[in-house]
Amino acid sequence: MVYVKSTSSIIPSKPTPVGVLRLSECDQRMQWTHIPLIFIYKATDDNNEKTKTVETLKDSLSRVLVPYYPLAGRLHWIHGGRLEVHCNAKGAQLLEAYSEAKLDELGDFAPMKAIEDLVPKVDYGSPIEDWPLLLVQVTRFSCGGLCVATVMSHTMVDGWSAAKFFNAWAKLARGNELEENEMPFHDRTILRSLHEPPMPPRFEHIEFTKPPLRLGHTDAKEEKKKETCVAILEVTKEQVEGLRKKANEIPCQDVEMVSTRPYSRYEAIASHLWRCICKARANDNSQPTRVTLVIDFRSRLKPSLPPGYFGNTVLQTVTSKCVHGDLLAKPLSYAAGKLREAIERMTDEYIRSALDFIASQKDVGALRCGLHNGAHTNPPNYLGNPNASIISWINLPFYGMDYGCGKPIYVGPALLNDDDGKTYIMSSPAADGSLIIALRLQTECMNSFKKFFYEDMPW
Repeated sequence: MVYVKSTSSIIPSKPTPVGVLRLSECDQRMQWTHIPLIFIYKATDDNNEKTKTVETLKDSLSRVLVPYYPLAGRLHWIHGGRLEVHCNAKGAQLLEAYSEAKLDELGDFAPMKAIEDLVPKVDYGSPIEDWPLLLVQVTRFSCGGLCVATVMSHTMVDGWSAAKFFNAWAKLARGNELEENEMPFHDRTILRSLHEPPMPPRFEHIEFTKPPLRLGHTDAKEEKKKETCVAILEVTKEQVEGLRKKANEIPCQDVEMVSTRPYSRYEAIASHLWRCICKARANDNSQPTRVTLVIDFRSRLKPSLPPGYFGNTVLQTVTSKCVHGDLLAKPLSYAAGKLREAIERMTDEYIRSALDFIASQKDVGALRCGLHNGAHTNPPNYLGNPNASIISWINLPFYGMDYGCGKPIYVGPALLNDDDGKTYIMSSPAADGSLIIALRLQTECMNSFKKFFYEDMPW
């Protein structure tokens, strides 16, 4: 059991700008619910450190909300299913909690019920204008371990922006000050459509089309009813490098790509995941399948965005037409090539066209990414069987979140919704090249998937 001892409203420690913050097309497309993350810290021997941790977090959060003042505001609905931020310093929320459990009772920290209890809850039944954009729950375990669980509105941040905020917060908690080059850049209009009215799309934006359904089905109702479960997989550096070598050693001529550079860690492990997921589902060889990827385009724009840009700088891309039979019969480089092709599609011109496409929608809600936590308004496209969504957190600097009591021993998603095929690839805390994979699959497929995942590894 987790017992909440207190709830505090944390407002900026100094006066902050007041007014309306306009959001970009990328922000508008994101789910307006919150991204849940957990940061786990091992026990310390310093009892004084234990008692002052929460006060340190409160004080430093109040201070970091000065430069990051939009997070202390509130969302408001405007026309066409769109949102804007009212910067009104209403503040974030911090809960102090206690658990009678010990850290080792949580196993590998897979996002299950015990982990969900560590996460602050948002009352999605209340008006959106009342929701804090940032909530934090600090839970102390009986063994002295600590969990800092955060939920941040996805309308406000992507992974990179969240990581920059967390590291700024941690730096202040350690008693240091932020440098000028660490300050956030808040003008999101630079990521709005450049044209008024928006230009017609210059590309066929297949990422906004409906994903394939299982053969013989006209909707995904049957698949959505199936029970799902989650798993945490560990992949050693040697296994990662083995997959990279396998992906690169047998070229596949069936996929046209612009670049010929070797496949990355992400491309190799994601292509292996995709194949093993399909193999475990055991669909017909003619079953179409596609993968949804999330691409950070900060450095892909010309000119690139300011380094401190705070907001969403990601768009989805999807693999082109592919069927199970080809994916499983051809070398790993075929799947990797499909992923590379989707990634290379995200050029400056393509991104600008996508922004115009989003801006041209009368109701952007139809394009909004999948919602979660029971807060569905417009049911999103079903990305599960026969498809998958594989997200990379490999390069996100979450393990720098040291409040003065050491770095976290684990960082990961606290929820994986109920989305079959949703997968996160993350760096491990060992920082030795090994990876951690969190995924949700239909329960009937999970054991087969695990078996194929490790058996099909090159040794």
